[in-house]
Amino acid sequence: MDAPSAWDVLDGVTLPRGCRVEITAGKIIMAPRDEYRWKVALRTAPQIKQQLASHGDILSDVMIDFPSSQYGYAPDLAVIAPGAERNSRGRFEWHSLEAVLEVVSKSSRDNDFEKKVRLYAECGIPVYVVIDPEAGVCTVHRRPTRTGAYEDETEVPFGADLVLPLAGREITVRTGGFPKAGELG
Repeated sequence: MDAPSAWDVLDGVTLPRGCRVEITAGKIIMAPRDEYRWKVALRTAPQIKQQLASHGDILSDVMIDFPSSQYGYAPDLAVIAPGAERNSRGRFEWHSLEAVLEVVSKSSRDNDFEKKVRLYAECGIPVYVVIDPEAGVCTVHRRPTRTGAYEDETEVPFGADLVLPLAGREITVRTGGFPKAGELG
């Protein structure tokens, strides 16, 4: 039997299409998907998938079970470890994640830069990347601590290569096509 999941409160609920749903501090938060987030994910996912080959997988906006009934996140992009298995609910759990990439929007700044840093570090997720179209920067967090912080933080400006140090390999994402706020096209 799996531990309780924050997502349990949504069992049987039909969610509106086109909305992003997450659970933070026990509150269900629904927001429309924004174009920056979608374009970054669209440019990033194929690059990661190609380099992973058969050594892991990448998911976008998929519910992940975390060890908390108060937090349910569906990362913009999540790199799943090779050999990871789904739980009895059909979902991956936090310990299956090698990396999480979140694209910041105005409505998600507090979650992406504070709450998710704490939870992802406490869960031991090895790499957490915050992609900020407003600043034109990717912040790579590495070496998580159980106290809710990462020991290493590196900023990578849009246009430079974003390197994801995964277990026994590195994935390189070209960020030159990432849209900055105000530069959609």
